[in-house]
This record gives sequence, C-alpha cells and structure tokens, in this order.
Amino acid sequence: MGFINQAKADSAEKVAADAYQAGRYILTFKIIEANTTHRSTGLMSGVGEQIEAIERQGWTLSNMASSEGKALSGDRTALICLFRRR
Repeated sequence: MGFINQAKADSAEKVAADAYQAGRYILTFKIIEANTTHRSTGLMSGVGEQIEAIERQGWTLSNMASSEGKALSGDRTALICLFRRR
C-alpha cells in the first residue's frame, strides 16, 4: 500500500475508533478512490484498505452508495459507506 493510501486508512481507523469509544452506533464515512482511471473496471485503490481499517475497530459495513465527484486531480468515484457497530 502506498504512503497516501496508508495515511487515509490510518485516518479512517482513528475516526472509527473515536466514534466507537464515544458510543456511536452508526458511522457514515466518505471514501474517495485513489485511482484516476475511474471509468474502467478494476481495483479501486485505497478503498478496501479504508474499509478494513474501519472494520478492525468493531464496525461492519452495512450499505454503500457511489457517485462521481470532482477532485483537484480530476474526476473520482466517491463512496458513501454506512457502518454499524457489531
């Protein structure tokens, strides 16, 4: 995993841990894929790593929706993920 994807996963894991410790039961998290070739089929760089990081903190991915978003480096796919506590 590259440096940026690792930093995003670390950040997601901290947010998830903080929400869990605060007693939250639902966590909504936006993940923007790292891959700039978002219109092709294939691995969505960094997405799985962030989901795994959040799930390590006791959350389970319940629902996911996607949309196309704009970023400084071009169009990207944004995923809105709904996690619930286990």
